[in-house]
Amino acid sequence: MSQHPPERESQKCLGWNARKMTLLLFLFLLALPPAGSARGRHLPKAAISSPVFGPRQVYGVLGGSVTLKCFYPGTPVNRHDRKYWCRELGSRCVTVVATRYVAPDYQNRISLSDHPDAENFQINISALGPEDAGTFQCGVGVNGRGLSHRVILSVAEAPPVPEAAELFYLKLRSTWTASCSFGEDTVDMRRYLCKKEKDGCRNIIDSHRNIDPDLQGRVLLTFEDPPGSFSVTMTQMDWEDTGLYYCGAGEYGKEGKSKELDVFVYEDKNFPQLKTTVTGKKGSSATFECLYDPLMKFSTRIWCKWRPQGCDKIIDNTGYVKYSYEGRVAMFENPENKTVTVILNQLQAKDEGFYWCMSNELKDQQSSTELKVVEGEPALTGPKEVEAQLGSRVDLTCSYPCKYYSYEKYWCKWNYTSCSMLPELDQGLPGPGATCNASTRTAVLSFDPLTEEDEGWYWCGVKRNGAFGETMAVELRVSTGSDAKHSPELLDVNSSHESGAVPPGGAYSDAEVRKGAVPESSEESHGSNTLALVLGPLAGLILIVVTAFAIVKYRQLKRSDLVSVGSYRTNISMSDFESVRDFSAINNVKESQDTPMGGDEPTTTTTDAPESTADTTKAKRSSKEDADLASFLVTSFSIAQHSSGGDSTVLDVSPSQDRV
Repeated sequence: MSQHPPERESQKCLGWNARKMTLLLFLFLLALPPAGSARGRHLPKAAISSPVFGPRQVYGVLGGSVTLKCFYPGTPVNRHDRKYWCRELGSRCVTVVATRYVAPDYQNRISLSDHPDAENFQINISALGPEDAGTFQCGVGVNGRGLSHRVILSVAEAPPVPEAAELFYLKLRSTWTASCSFGEDTVDMRRYLCKKEKDGCRNIIDSHRNIDPDLQGRVLLTFEDPPGSFSVTMTQMDWEDTGLYYCGAGEYGKEGKSKELDVFVYEDKNFPQLKTTVTGKKGSSATFECLYDPLMKFSTRIWCKWRPQGCDKIIDNTGYVKYSYEGRVAMFENPENKTVTVILNQLQAKDEGFYWCMSNELKDQQSSTELKVVEGEPALTGPKEVEAQLGSRVDLTCSYPCKYYSYEKYWCKWNYTSCSMLPELDQGLPGPGATCNASTRTAVLSFDPLTEEDEGWYWCGVKRNGAFGETMAVELRVSTGSDAKHSPELLDVNSSHESGAVPPGGAYSDAEVRKGAVPESSEESHGSNTLALVLGPLAGLILIVVTAFAIVKYRQLKRSDLVSVGSYRTNISMSDFESVRDFSAINNVKESQDTPMGGDEPTTTTTDAPESTADTTKAKRSSKEDADLASFLVTSFSIAQHSSGGDSTVLDVSPSQDRV
């Protein structure tokens, strides 16, 4: 047996305790965030456990007064609970002033006023003396129970005293706007906002467009009046945004002027949590929600795209729409839930970025949302451009997938202030056991007859429980007679609509395109029709002229055959020769019959008579052939023009029916 068992037990206990302490210290070191990390720059636990906030330090002058505010969450309990201001004395906190109470030493020179709607209470102390300096707490409920904030009050003998920091008590995911003004002499100086840290002041944003990479799209610097003034707005406030900031002109800590801003972020369960990121497919749409509480009729609501140099306005509620976004963006106000919905469709890759909801009255309710555009097929499909004739019937079609079968479908006509809803469609909501029928998944908007006022942009969309979903934009163009590229009198108005013919109104559906009937555009079809109407008769006329020329040349060649008569060569046609021969034979017979019987005088036959006769016959035949040729040309021209499909009036110069 051991001679010293108590000592050994004591050593074992000491060793075990040492190991436990080492292990606990190691775990504590692991739990600490690395230096300089985002989460290490704030105390979210303190913000959650003690969401009462006020100034860190307050300065006063002997005989003067000070006023300070303490903020608290505006819950129903906190609004009606006791508010207090107490002095720290050791482990206790002695009440100086509270709801319905004032300490005897502070009678008639201290007051506490509660402002539940503003979620703060205010303390005013006058006739300051040296004894008023010290460490105090402002809080809600019972002293020292956690809902409190520590404040150091300093009393100086004479001015000046340091300027107190401006306080900002902000809800998680809300927007912060700070305004700073340093006079006209700072107009040409750099303006900035930085956050105080151990190693200096980290730049958030400045007028030289230098922006913290972690805050891209979330922060905006705006110049204001009077000259030398500016404001900084930061959206989507998070826990790590709690801390001390400085806005200034020049360089922090070196030159210029600056102002201290103390920011505290707390969580309000009732604060609406808007989406910080929205994703949309290329060619489809994206929906953004803007919070405006309350929806003031006189305030201007703006939706813009963030850029380092400012926010590029796209649309507002006064009727402004940027030219390149006409037909693509619309704003819908929802007074019931105090929001404004903005829809952007026909998404493109260049649409990616940060979009801001802004207001000229409610700066604290501005918000930002990042848009990401991804590849994919839109769920809503149909013709995106439709052109139809004035007075015709046209249908705009919008096909939707089964996932939207139970959604509310709608058509609206786009305008510069919104998209006006058209008469409700037969929704065809499915009943118990209903299945998605592919043949009926189309929302149709019909115009019969089509008028000039119907021209414009139309949106097809889906909604569920009042929330807007995906949309598809269709541009409808109305063409009139004067818009046609061809003359109306050249149209074949009796042509039937056979296979491949343009349907009434000239509207095409995607189904027709998919089947292979790829329609030409209106301009191409009009141009091709005009070209055919002009080239058809021209080609026929050229063909007739060439044919006539060939016939004439042929006849000339035929008449110019070289024939040998004895040793004499002459240009005479074979037909003329035969005609002369026949005529001579007849003439000889006649002469032989007229010669007296027994006469010895020889008969002399001259060439004058046969040649003149032949010339006469030839002239008659030529005139008849020329008339036949003219008749042929006119008839051929008429036939060619008729076959070209033209209906234009042509003078009738063809031979009459009784002409031989």
